[in-house]
Amino acid sequence: MAKSKIPGPLERRHLIERNLAPDRALAIAEAYLQDGRSVEAVDFLAKANALDRLEALRREAIEAGDVFVFRAAAQGMQRPPDREEWRSLAKAAARLGKDRYALEATRQADRGED
Repeated sequence: MAKSKIPGPLERRHLIERNLAPDRALAIAEAYLQDGRSVEAVDFLAKANALDRLEALRREAIEAGDVFVFRAAAQGMQRPPDREEWRSLAKAAARLGKDRYALEATRQADRGED
């Protein structure tokens, strides 16, 4: 989908608040993903009940050491992160030079919660 298929902020809010057909929600999510806007895609993936895509996004976030996308995907799945996921994310973030993300992920692993 082209960037023009991505709703503006107000339209996005309205779409999130109402019922959407799963295929429409998934199409919007894919448009966000194609534009590199993973966090914004999560709400629409959840509306589409695309748990497999949310799980893939969660794994990608761990590999990329991205705390924000990881948290969003976990929330969209309604499955809190576990300590091992946080540790894996911390290692990836440290390896990639994302020191703040590594620190936050380590903190979350030590706390044992998201």
